[in-house]
Amino acid sequence: MDKLIPFTINDLAKVTNHRSGEIKFGEKMITIPKGVDIIDFLKESEAKYVLLGIPEDIGVRANYGRPGAASAWESALKGIANIQHNRFCKGSQIIILGHIDVAQEMRDVENLDFNDIDDRSKLSQLVEKIDKEVSHIIFTVIKAGKTPIIIGGGHNNAYGNIKGSALAKGKPINAINFDAHSDFRILEGRHSGNGFSYAYEEGFLKKYFIFGLHENYTSKSVLDIIKKLEDRVRYNTYDSINIREEKDFNNEMIAALEFIKTDSFGIEIDLDAIPNIASSAMTISGFSIEQLRQFISYFGQHKNAAYLHICEGAPDLDSSPNNHLIGKLIGYLITDFIKANHEKV
Repeated sequence: MDKLIPFTINDLAKVTNHRSGEIKFGEKMITIPKGVDIIDFLKESEAKYVLLGIPEDIGVRANYGRPGAASAWESALKGIANIQHNRFCKGSQIIILGHIDVAQEMRDVENLDFNDIDDRSKLSQLVEKIDKEVSHIIFTVIKAGKTPIIIGGGHNNAYGNIKGSALAKGKPINAINFDAHSDFRILEGRHSGNGFSYAYEEGFLKKYFIFGLHENYTSKSVLDIIKKLEDRVRYNTYDSINIREEKDFNNEMIAALEFIKTDSFGIEIDLDAIPNIASSAMTISGFSIEQLRQFISYFGQHKNAAYLHICEGAPDLDSSPNNHLIGKLIGYLITDFIKANHEKV
């Protein structure tokens, strides 16, 4: 884990707003002491959840998206550190591992143009480089008996999450993706729109369910591919649930869980599925934050939930005074997952 920048106790103190008479997550979350072997520490700690940041938007750039997702990790840390530690959820359940060092890669892409074929190839190569780091760290965390909670970054990192989990489990895993897009596009070089198709093609992803696909933004070619793979890849659409009301949100969650629950599965959350959340592919129509929280709570409570990945939030794209709210939202989603997952069924 050479590319991991550990999060220190001093880092935690800087983002925690102390207040008399209150105990914040930042006062109770665990950091790994300097000089201590990370793997041994993870194995011996009683804390179950390991927080990892991937502050990049290279995969988003390679997919013609707006950069900005690199800023979510820092925003999320502030949101999480200032949650109240109480009977409902305890900060001591979380180890903050740190973030993957992508500073050089981010500098390398500053002047690349995705419209240029050579530059697009360079972007994809950098995504592949990050893939290796993500999969190695996720493998290590799961092998140590912990549950990773990953804050992106772009949705390209789903590939590393799935690969690392599958290698740690010794077999392919399943995934449920709360997303306006399939991210199951053709294998044209790695980017944020094909993490799941690459994981599927390489044998790391067994079953895949896309929850809330937007009909207006899914190509015929992708729909045709999914139709051919319907035993292993399925979806529902946002339009059929919330607009035409042909399907019921709760019943659809039940059906999706039935499809993936037989094996370990990753929970993938793309914040561009929520209206007016600053992201690389921001939407004005979509599921509510309450529905997303219910979704995470429902899938998080199952014993086969292997990890949670929250991605594509881009606080830097929000110029309003409320751009800190993305970090606060991520804090809600993480605690919803922990509360549900702590009592697995």
